[in-house]
Amino acid sequence: MKTALIVGSVVVAVFTTVISTGAINQVVQQDQAEEAKAAGLGNCNAALGPASTGPAGSGAGDAGNLTDEQRGTVAMIIAIGKQRDLGSRAWQIAIQAGMTESGLRSLDYGDRDSLGIFQMRPSMGWGSPQEVTNPTYAINKFYDVLLNVPNWDTQRPGDSAQDVERSGFPDRYHRWEAMAAHLIGELGHVENFTGCGTGFGNLLPAPTVAAGSAIQFALGQQGKPYQWGATTNQQNSYDCSSLMVQSYRLGGISLPRTSREQYWAGALLPLEQAQPGDLLFWAYDESNPRTIHHVAMYLGDGKIVEAQQDGVPVHIRPVSWTEGELMNQAVRPGV
Repeated sequence: MKTALIVGSVVVAVFTTVISTGAINQVVQQDQAEEAKAAGLGNCNAALGPASTGPAGSGAGDAGNLTDEQRGTVAMIIAIGKQRDLGSRAWQIAIQAGMTESGLRSLDYGDRDSLGIFQMRPSMGWGSPQEVTNPTYAINKFYDVLLNVPNWDTQRPGDSAQDVERSGFPDRYHRWEAMAAHLIGELGHVENFTGCGTGFGNLLPAPTVAAGSAIQFALGQQGKPYQWGATTNQQNSYDCSSLMVQSYRLGGISLPRTSREQYWAGALLPLEQAQPGDLLFWAYDESNPRTIHHVAMYLGDGKIVEAQQDGVPVHIRPVSWTEGELMNQAVRPGV
């Protein structure tokens, strides 16, 4: 590292587009800690999930070449991140930085007095040589500095790694993006990690505050089982429409219980104009809303979150506008 620590507290500005009576307002300034808590850290979501510019599985080759020592460092980065209630985006940034700086090894040498996993320099205030070569200390110190980086969780992971490391070669951290995302899925046990991949960090803001809250809730239910007719006063299991009811309830909007009723519970808009938080519907006869049998929440970037059917837990999956039985209209609840 070439410069001193970044210090000071940071307030992250989160822009959410609010549509009300045709006017568009910008809601700004949500404290970083509040945003992280509300988003459900550790869940795959648009703000905090792992990112990859490569296709699914593209990082597996690089991950397969890691030694036991390197994989042990990744496991420690993830474990400490979990202990600190940091989301998987923070783990990814640390993995990419560590792989770039040291090959994920705690080195006792480096450029000038750089040492350890992240090549921290004692002369620049990172700690004593004994401290920065202690993996537990080094990982915690990296996270301490990362949390003071403006917008660390909304920009590309390699950019945030550069903001911590301040390297003379800022683009090199991107090299390990796909590998880091793969390792988060494999060692961090984050289901469907590629669902937070290409484009997920660049989604448009939710069109309403309620939609933003609904998305956060729905993403937090991933992995919970499907149960047809699930009640809406518990959060142990869901069917398609009960997940929508509970998600929008958090945003102050009451939806009717069934998917057919939910079709009439907001503003209709062309399917291709759907934005994050909008509801998509499937029907046996796409021209007849009375035959609707399924509903899901659109996340943007061609992805939805849904409670699909028996044996399939709540999950994220891609959606195509030409998918069979998909209705041609989306619904924006509460508008």
